[in-house]
Amino acid sequence: MANATNVLASGIDINGSIRFSNDMIIDGKIEGEIISDKGRVTIGENAEIKGDVTAGEVKVFGKVEGKITSERCELKTDSRLIGDIKTKSIVMEDGASHSGRSDIGG
Repeated sequence: MANATNVLASGIDINGSIRFSNDMIIDGKIEGEIISDKGRVTIGENAEIKGDVTAGEVKVFGKVEGKITSERCELKTDSRLIGDIKTKSIVMEDGASHSGRSDIGG
């Protein structure tokens, strides 16, 4: 299982921090930090995250209330981020919303 993908499906509620090293797909509700040094996290369209997200790459389809720190961040159509972004590269599609400060690059 060299590059296993972890999945937290819709209907799962977690209160606490999550740490992972590979890829993670989250479609449930999480109240707490999501942390990975270099992994990729996908916040699904049904997901509701209340807490900071730190990962190598972050894709948001759902809702995040908290700071995102990553090398690359994608805010997909209909995604909603309430919080700051610190990333080297960002893609924000039409229909995505962001309320907060952005620190992009270097």
